[in-house]
Amino acid sequence: MKIETRKQEIVSAASILFKEKGYSAVTMRDLAKAMGIKAASLYNHIQSKQEILSTIIIELAEEFTTGMDKIATSRDSAIQKLENIIDLHIDVTLRNADGLASLNNDWMHLEEDNLQYFEKMREEYEDSFREIVRKGVDEGEIKSFNIEIIVFSTLSTLRTLYLWYPKQKNIDANILKHDMISVLLKGVV
Repeated sequence: MKIETRKQEIVSAASILFKEKGYSAVTMRDLAKAMGIKAASLYNHIQSKQEILSTIIIELAEEFTTGMDKIATSRDSAIQKLENIIDLHIDVTLRNADGLASLNNDWMHLEEDNLQYFEKMREEYEDSFREIVRKGVDEGEIKSFNIEIIVFSTLSTLRTLYLWYPKQKNIDANILKHDMISVLLKGVV
């Protein structure tokens, strides 16, 4: 088991607070109170609330980007690539649902350089996803529906998984992966 550093503990606690209250509503005092320490002690490990937000969002975005790059450049079929993308989203959600709340809801609070970097990663991720779908349609692996609708409906579901899954008490991760792949890629009829 990996031992968390104090900075990682701060980031984890902040992720939970940001998910519960939203980035703007959380203060450093709130974070210190949640951790049972003095606010001044936080600054021994981090510079600012903005640094925490950037750490959460950029690390997750880079994880998705790295995963997508590996998937997109593989020799797998379009369907296998989409299955791997669904697996990637589920794995990240299971590991860090709280952080995904910031990625999805608080990214616009990033300072300029990190905001531009994040937006570039998100755009490239979506472009790669779109290209996988387009190639699948062109090669007859995927039904010829509107590509933007396929991209929107699939990514919307995957991006909001962090809201839904933690409330589920009886769905095993393997069942989640199997059934989500089936529903998203094959439909329900």
